Amino acid sequence: MSIKDKKIGFIGLGTMGAPMARNIKKAGFSLGVYNRTESRAEAFRDEGAAVYYAPWELAEDCDIIIIMVTGPEALLEITGAIQEVLKTGKTVINMSTVSIDATMQAAEIVQSRGAEFVDAPVSGSKKPAEEGALVILAGADSRLLDELQPLFESMGRDIVCCGEVGYGTRMKLVINMLLGNMMASFAEALVFGRRTGLAFETILQTITAGALGSPLFKIKGQAISEGNYTKNFPVDLIFKDLNLVLHEAGKVGTPLPLASATREAYSGTVGLGLGNEDMAALVKYYEKIADIKIVDGGK
Repeated sequence: MSIKDKKIGFIGLGTMGAPMARNIKKAGFSLGVYNRTESRAEAFRDEGAAVYYAPWELAEDCDIIIIMVTGPEALLEITGAIQEVLKTGKTVINMSTVSIDATMQAAEIVQSRGAEFVDAPVSGSKKPAEEGALVILAGADSRLLDELQPLFESMGRDIVCCGEVGYGTRMKLVINMLLGNMMASFAEALVFGRRTGLAFETILQTITAGALGSPLFKIKGQAISEGNYTKNFPVDLIFKDLNLVLHEAGKVGTPLPLASATREAYSGTVGLGLGNEDMAALVKYYEKIADIKIVDGGK
């Protein structure tokens, strides 16, 4: 059976999951969806997707089940809920950012039923998800990844084969550690520069024009200049991911002093009640502890 003839089930229709599921449907796949908040799933009915009201119902009816949830506990809850209907011929793909332990536990649950498991978290935020331009960090048998390539291409512009199951998660934690550290360094640079008297626009132009320029700094710098903290990748989730990183680092005996300091900065941002804002809101934490406003004249 061609992958185009298989029914795809998508569990988790949040900020990332909803546009990913829509791109699967746009690519011509048969799609079924489930979300704990039913209204998010119902929105897909008019787009031609089947709507399910329990994860096990979706898993029973679909050949390939994609899971895109917020963390390890949710992943294991879902895999436990669908376990009894899994069988040989079905494939479960976890695209959530979770711990290595949770990935391997989920894989064991799925594989114990004769189904196949793919570890495929993504790098990218809301806009790349909407554009089908995510980077997919896949961990699985190369044969299986080859079969799934048309499905992955509906959601992403690059598919990176990281190794066996568990190695996609390892790569995602590396990427998100770097992302968190970069955002923290950027926020510190903006606050320090403003405190010395530099104009915000001068700092931003210089950073983005030179060798240090990156899409992250350009996008987040523009958002900060506009005071737009609508979530693309919320503070709560990068804080969660940094906790996962430091947990894994402790297990393998690797000190991460910079990531540890970054985690504390995000913890402070959560403490300010900004967990549901975009990660760029980290700059508000630095503004508070430095007693300065970096936009609109500073102090």
